[in-house]
Amino acid sequence: MTNLEKLPVTVITGFLGSGKTTLISHLMQNPGGKRLAVVVNEFGDVGVDGEILKGCAIPDCPAENIMELANGCICCTVADDFIPTIEALMALDPRPDHILIETSGLALPKPLLKAFDWPDIRSKITVDGVIALADAEAVAAGRFAPDVARVDAQRKADESIDHETPLSEVFDDQISCADIILLTKPDLAGAVGVAKAKEFIAAEAPRPLPVVEVTEGAVDVRVILGLEAAAEDDMEARPSHHDGHDDHEHDDFESIVVNIPELTDPTDLVARIERLANERNILRVKGYASVAGKPMRLLVQAVGARVRHQYDQPWADRPRQGRLVVIAEHDDMDAAAIRAILAPVPAAAE
Repeated sequence: MTNLEKLPVTVITGFLGSGKTTLISHLMQNPGGKRLAVVVNEFGDVGVDGEILKGCAIPDCPAENIMELANGCICCTVADDFIPTIEALMALDPRPDHILIETSGLALPKPLLKAFDWPDIRSKITVDGVIALADAEAVAAGRFAPDVARVDAQRKADESIDHETPLSEVFDDQISCADIILLTKPDLAGAVGVAKAKEFIAAEAPRPLPVVEVTEGAVDVRVILGLEAAAEDDMEARPSHHDGHDDHEHDDFESIVVNIPELTDPTDLVARIERLANERNILRVKGYASVAGKPMRLLVQAVGARVRHQYDQPWADRPRQGRLVVIAEHDDMDAAAIRAILAPVPAAAE
């Protein structure tokens, strides 16, 4: 079976909050005549991204074509979760023309590519391409890049410092594995920021890569699908910081779920999330909240202190329970302190 006869799969990777779900929502609404299926790999057991995408379902990508793998990275659950999910999608009638895989924002893409070597699926699917999303504003600010001067100064003071931070490694690996880079939120970065981001990506990439600016996920499906990269056969060209290591990519990160009492004013929750990011070095917050008198769920997503919220769909018969997933690096995770900020226990009435 040639690669052209295999079912193509596109891996969509990118750092926390870079816009992967927004991109997939756009592709679902503008599939270019392709019948799509989606696999969403969440970090934490609250399936926020999967819920968002199911709300975007259309005939060319109905709800049954959208599957979630929560609370476990794909590469760690290949036999138990990933292969059965792919096989279930391939068994759909009609069969999808193309599968999109949205990885966790903390995922290293190369271990996932290795999962496509499993005999059960290797003969049936091919990795059409790896798409890496990068937040233009964040990259321009150097948030995921090592500051060489600062690292050199630290090395002189402490010889034990000889590696980059986990966040920087994740970002570098996503860039190194990609076939094309989508630079998201260019409007927030401005022309100077976009130029800085492109310069940094070019310096980090192991080979020249096309970089496309994308706002709100709007990109022509022809640009990113149909690359025919056969990435599973091209592993040597995709170097990783973790080549030769069996460590799982999530070991440096933790997530907790915080139950949020019903709100009277969403701006209060936004202020608490901003405070959390500033005081506790939190990477990502996402989930739902219930607002008194409102029949719809409040979707909340935050990257650092940048918080976005909107009413997405009615609660209907679901319990009106607000739940937020909070993700942080292992050393910054203090569950009690996080809960005290996001969901403070009201003082007892005197």
